[in-house]
Amino acid sequence: MPEQLAQSVLVKAPKPVARLLLCHGAGAPVQSEFCQLLAQQLANQGIEVWGFNFAYMQKTLAGKRQLPAKMPVLMAELLEQISQMPTDLPLVIAGKSMGGRVATLLAASDLLPGAVKAVIAFGYPFHPPKKDSWRTEHFVDLKRPVLVLQGERDPFGSVQELADKSWPLINIKWLETGDHDFSPLKKSGFSQQQLIEQAACISRSFINASILEN
Repeated sequence: MPEQLAQSVLVKAPKPVARLLLCHGAGAPVQSEFCQLLAQQLANQGIEVWGFNFAYMQKTLAGKRQLPAKMPVLMAELLEQISQMPTDLPLVIAGKSMGGRVATLLAASDLLPGAVKAVIAFGYPFHPPKKDSWRTEHFVDLKRPVLVLQGERDPFGSVQELADKSWPLINIKWLETGDHDFSPLKKSGFSQQQLIEQAACISRSFINASILEN
């Protein structure tokens, strides 16, 4: 049984149409600047954002540095969080980098609760940087639609590397010149905040199409 994890509403939306449970990446908690900026922009799109820290991150924040747990442990912790979520709004599970991988693995497993209607990954780690070791085997078993918001320059999976790849339930949307944290090149004329805003807007369109209009 996973240990009790703290869960909270990161940002409330005035008139929410959906609820999103956000998982953090491997090295930074859900209180990170990226997650906070993202949560605010999602709320601006009518998506209420909840978040939590995996147990290893809670220990790290308490001063006992821990490496990420194995994927089955993280999946079990996410599953426990889902079981505690309110049910008055459609639920989307989402994650930054590693958190997105955990969410997609759960969405490809027989453990996936019916309450989960869709998945969003913000910067999916398709492979470790400079390594040809792909983390996509489970994509063929996905049971829910998945949106991937990916920076074109992401070293974990760039637009060039993914040009000839596709999966039935995966919808990849590219953020111009963005890196793994959606920071663009200066010459693009965009800021990180603008790319995060774009990601939130695309997320709302995805929720509309995959959940609200079905």
